Amino acid sequence: MGGVLPVDDKRYWIGFTLVKGIGAVRFKRLLDYFGDAESAWGADAADLMEAGLSPKLTERFESVRDNVDLSQLWEQTLSQDIQVITWAEQSYPKRLMEIDQPPPVLYLRGSLLPEDTWAVAIVGTRRVTPYGRQVTEEIASYLASNGFTIISGLARGVDSIAHSAALKVGGRSLAVLGSGVDRIYPPENRALANQIMEQGALLSDYAPGTPPEASNFPPRNRIISGLSMAVVVIEAGKTSGALITAEFGAEQGREIFAVPGNILAPQSKGTNKLIQQGAQPLLSASDIMQALNIAQIGQHKAARKVLPADDLETQILKTMGEAPLHVDELRNQIGLPVETVSATLIMMELKGMVRQVGNMQYISVREVQSDYLVNDE
Repeated sequence: MGGVLPVDDKRYWIGFTLVKGIGAVRFKRLLDYFGDAESAWGADAADLMEAGLSPKLTERFESVRDNVDLSQLWEQTLSQDIQVITWAEQSYPKRLMEIDQPPPVLYLRGSLLPEDTWAVAIVGTRRVTPYGRQVTEEIASYLASNGFTIISGLARGVDSIAHSAALKVGGRSLAVLGSGVDRIYPPENRALANQIMEQGALLSDYAPGTPPEASNFPPRNRIISGLSMAVVVIEAGKTSGALITAEFGAEQGREIFAVPGNILAPQSKGTNKLIQQGAQPLLSASDIMQALNIAQIGQHKAARKVLPADDLETQILKTMGEAPLHVDELRNQIGLPVETVSATLIMMELKGMVRQVGNMQYISVREVQSDYLVNDE
């Protein structure tokens, strides 16, 4: 996988997201059988059933195919500034790609950045107590201030508080919806959704126009946990959807934290049960930092910050190696005036990207070079 799919191919991927019953497993079977989404979209009933679709699902697919104009749907999607990311593209979130059955298509409004890899999900009850509000604000603010992206579901209560707290301190936040990214729910969170799009993104694997049906929310929770390094449950009743997110997170190998609460309070029944079952009791936001080895994350982020800022820095870094290279030789290879190359090298040295080893000879810093090459693939 990798690269960017042509527009025509993406249209067919979108088409399959409209068919209830064709998820990650069945879609992969179709791709494996037909070779690409376009061929699968145009297949006849016999071939579709040979590829593994039941007669009923084949009939449902044909009904969708006969009643949708993919070109028109694509134009409508673009006109709403909705991005479409498939699992065949490099821009697909790497952490999400690691889970079992990642969604084939993600719809996005806003922006995903490399640093969103360092993310923590904060979820909980809609009927949050003053205690839960205070804890949510403190944890989300602390984590966002330390460079973590806060992920939640834009629901009332804990979700909305977590998003807002992250944004207030200038952090990033991602909201995963149980509807199309053009259908904000609950409606009173439209202003919050707009803020999230400015400092993060709205995400969904449901096609634009999909209403916020109750059955959509439990499955979307696997995306919330899948995008995250850890899941924090602030308050949750016995049947809270936040517990589903924690369950998905545990299956995906994520760190699970739960905030202890009053054993008599309904909002703490779920979190206390999680702790009893093995979730880490969250007594301080620093507990998360320690569990996720924040020192290592800080080093990674520092390395990313010194990646090439422009084409010339990129060219210089690619030209140089661990063996010393004289500025004149570097100038000859790049074909630019020596003063331009020298000035750029000075800036790169200040940023820790290169090091002068005497007599106008430079080498690239090993850590920067390796991190650059990894992120340049």
